Amino acid sequence: MYARDDETGSNSGATNLIGCLTYQSKAAAPPSEAELNDLVAKARQRNQSAGVTGMLLYEDGRYLQTLEGPPDGLGKVWQSIQQDERHEDIELLTEHFVEARLFSDWDLLLYRKRGETPRSFWDRLRRKHPLSQHIQSVVRDAFEANEVGLGDLFARLAESGWHGDEIVRQLIEPSARALGDAWLNDECSEFDLTLGLGILQMAGHAVRYTQDAETLRTKTYSIVLASAPGETHMLGQSLLADQFTDAGWSVEMSFPGSDQALANQLEHQRPDALDVSLSDSLSRLGRIAALRETVKQSRLVLPDHNLVISVGGRLFAEAAATAEHVGADHSRQTMAGTHLRVAELVAHAREVRSGK
Repeated sequence: MYARDDETGSNSGATNLIGCLTYQSKAAAPPSEAELNDLVAKARQRNQSAGVTGMLLYEDGRYLQTLEGPPDGLGKVWQSIQQDERHEDIELLTEHFVEARLFSDWDLLLYRKRGETPRSFWDRLRRKHPLSQHIQSVVRDAFEANEVGLGDLFARLAESGWHGDEIVRQLIEPSARALGDAWLNDECSEFDLTLGLGILQMAGHAVRYTQDAETLRTKTYSIVLASAPGETHMLGQSLLADQFTDAGWSVEMSFPGSDQALANQLEHQRPDALDVSLSDSLSRLGRIAALRETVKQSRLVLPDHNLVISVGGRLFAEAAATAEHVGADHSRQTMAGTHLRVAELVAHAREVRSGK
């Protein structure tokens, strides 16, 4: 595993990269809360000493873990994991090198589904922000395909003084994540999830974004809003289209089936910016490598154009990844205000091209 240059005689420079592996396994016996916390505490100490970071998911007697770090340290941790009798049926899923860490701030992040009741979940959301009181009804209406009801709600909120960015940040995006959580908890089918997101997407057109007059007169920027190849959820892409259009941008949508299809569109349209969306409902952790390749190929199309690339989706909203991990200029933790940050980046790119 992860042969070093001095062992192989090569000069590939692989040791300058970060090793990354993902595995799954079964718990030999379901751990109690205290046992799971003890496991994580000891693993963190071990990982820190080896320079390893990562994420551990535990649910219903199964573990899924991603680890990353220097090849030597990662090899020692992996050997320790394979000898740990607290789990069995260990299956290595992926093993490769990456140029940057995905979990740079986490010696080990533990994620597990909590046993809170739906009522306590919604109560916690309601205490978080005034708009959160509507999340439960938005999710219900989305699953029931009540597009008209959702559109009316968003319109009423706008009329009562809520800004479009606030509605998106505090209501629509959390509702999309709640839809994804319902699917992860086996509370709905994949069809129900896709339908619910589609209804939320269509109703979201009732949210408008007011801009000052000067912004509306500046219609010189262009952007391609693309779904990541293979991505089936289009909520973020759709709402961003409204936002950028209201801000006076020239907007083109793209639903590429491959990186090459997206590259062809970029070569033809030569936009100032590109935004690539992953799902706003599901984390899509396994698509980081593919998204990195999409960004890389997109840049190669217009090497002298200083194309500004933004990426987004639940994976980035929950701070599980940042722009540098996929080679982008910006990763949006929220759709709200995205056009302002991208406009700043485009303005800077134009200054660089003009030599100012």
